[in-house]
Order: sequence, then structure tokens, then C-alpha cells
Amino acid sequence: MATTSDSPTCEDAQATANEKINAAAGAAKEAASSARDEAAKLTSGAAQLFKDSTDKLGKEVVGRAKTYAEDGKARAGTALDEVVKMINDAAGTVDEKLGSQYGQYARTAADKVQGFSEGLKAKELDDLIEDARGFVQKSPAIAIGTAAALGFVLVRLIQSGLAADSDTKA
Repeated sequence: MATTSDSPTCEDAQATANEKINAAAGAAKEAASSARDEAAKLTSGAAQLFKDSTDKLGKEVVGRAKTYAEDGKARAGTALDEVVKMINDAAGTVDEKLGSQYGQYARTAADKVQGFSEGLKAKELDDLIEDARGFVQKSPAIAIGTAAALGFVLVRLIQSGLAADSDTKA
């Protein structure tokens, strides 16, 4: 059986098949590389979006916390001013009942509370936080005792408020 040069041989067919396979493999590698690059871009974009969102949320939380702290500072100043008024009002009664010397003690205490109130109102929130931090580092035992006492007072206030609510409902 004679072969002609015009008819494809088995080697030619194998070479053509290999070329097609190599071309398909190259296209697959190129598609995989493109998909990997696109996935990397999407991942990077998602990571940046997540980072930006958390930064924005963090700033928002800090802003709200500062707003609440500033409100609390203003309320504390107002409450201290009310305490000063109550002490000064009581000083007159103390003068009548116990003598002017004891009434003067009450007025001195009112002046100290008034000075503290004005100092509180005049300071920035960051300065107050730094002062508190320094106090805790300088006197941790006093800070812990103060925190415990304040916690006890708050619990008592809350309990008395709950008791008053249950009495009015009954």
C-alpha cells in the first residue's frame, strides 16, 4: 500500500492533535491566570471595602461615645451645681440649729464642690480621661475602693427605684 504526500499520515494527525491540545492547554492556562488575577482584584477590593467600613464604624462609635461622655459631663456639672445649692440652703438651717461655725463648714464644703464643678465643666473630656488614668496609676487601691463604693451606691439606687416602681404598680 503506497501513501501519497497529499494524504495525511498518522504522524501528521498526531502533530495536529498535539498542536490543538497545546493550544487548548495554553488557553486554559491563560483563562486560569485571568481568573486568578480577577479573584485577587475582587479579594483585594473586598478587603479594602471591609477595612474602610470598619474604620468608618470605629470612628462613628468613638464619636458617639464622646458625645455621650460630654453629655454625662454636662449632667454631672449640673447635678453638682444642684448639690451646691442644697448645701448652701442647708447651711442656713445649720446656722440656726447648731451655730454659725458649723454653718460655715457647710459653706466651705459647698465652695469646694462648686470649685470641683467648675473645674469639671472647664476641662476637655480627653484631659479628664488622662487625669483619671493618672489617678488610677498613682493610687490604684483608692481607685478600686471608690469604684466599689460607687457601684454599691448605684445598685442601691437602682434597687430603690425598682422597689418604688413595684409599690406604685401594686
